[in-house]
Amino acid sequence: MNVTGTIDRPHTHDPKKQAPMTSSPSEPFGSATHDVTITGANDSRQNRNREMQLIPEALARAHMQERRREAESEHQAVRLVAARRMQRRAERVSLRARRALAMAVMQ
Repeated sequence: MNVTGTIDRPHTHDPKKQAPMTSSPSEPFGSATHDVTITGANDSRQNRNREMQLIPEALARAHMQERRREAESEHQAVRLVAARRMQRRAERVSLRARRALAMAVMQ
């Protein structure tokens, strides 16, 4: 029984003992090359590879934008707290000034 190997599991690993790769006589010469190198397929494959390589960059950009929005909202909250604190302080100063004026008028 003569068992030939497959591409994944060759009968022998010695290149000298392996049968040379030849195309079938019914297949025209160069047809496999034509099917494999279709320009549309190559372009879409290259675009897909380029998009796959740019995914981490896009994720990092989205992450940084989210962090920037968080920082801006936190900064806005800090400014609001400071403004409320200054408003309360101004109200206390205004009450003190009113009392002082009332005391001056009463005397």
